[in-house]
Amino acid sequence: MTPLLSVRDLSCRYETRDGPLWAVRDVDLDVMPGETVGLVGESGCGKSTLARCIVGLTPASGGSIRLDGEELLTRRGPSLAQRRQMQFVFQDPFASLNPRRRVEALIREPLDVHRIGTPAERTRRARELMERVGLHPDWGRRFPHEFSGGQRQRIGIARALALSPRLIICDEPVSALDVSVQAQVVNLLDALQRELGVAYLFISHDLALVEIFAQRVAVMYQGRIVEQGSSAEIWRNPSHPFTRTLIEAIPIPRVDQRSF
Repeated sequence: MTPLLSVRDLSCRYETRDGPLWAVRDVDLDVMPGETVGLVGESGCGKSTLARCIVGLTPASGGSIRLDGEELLTRRGPSLAQRRQMQFVFQDPFASLNPRRRVEALIREPLDVHRIGTPAERTRRARELMERVGLHPDWGRRFPHEFSGGQRQRIGIARALALSPRLIICDEPVSALDVSVQAQVVNLLDALQRELGVAYLFISHDLALVEIFAQRVAVMYQGRIVEQGSSAEIWRNPSHPFTRTLIEAIPIPRVDQRSF
């Protein structure tokens, strides 16, 4: 099977007063149609920079990014048609939504940009997406501040689904949420994948969450992918010292028998 997303030798650097800072170095990564690939690593290791390079929000310094076999880096960035196939769910549901716009307008904005359908059809699509992610369609006239953190992330997911993408990049989508709400959002993403066949690149520092949600895992350390494999392989037989450190850092719940 041909990868939906194929990244080869991708690098990205930032210019600083002390010289170039390489945030991403020589990364190879594939995402197959309909699968979830978890990208894990410590804060500052380059996960978000890699994600932003893939969607064209941050310019790459070199390498190749192919979406459904078509090279993206030969241009200044992905074309509008290519952007429709690849959407982004941001980490912070509080900062990623324009507080001055009503939720219905936020969700239909991608349809407005790409001029898909009539205004009435776009509004109807926005209401359908709200219902699909578990929000009442009549809430579309509200503003983002009237929603909880988990509800705002659902709004972000609905906006990402508006163009029926084949790939959604989720950049730490639950890290700003309470644990119980995290489970609800992950369950929603899982249900949407089974229903729509969308693929995810799911970025997280939580290896335990990724082990449950992703079919394959890539471990990032200091800007490089140091280990890749199936979730079961990475969990049971990690080969890189940093991966073993991540696994060892996962808290193991214990029951204190004296409390009974």
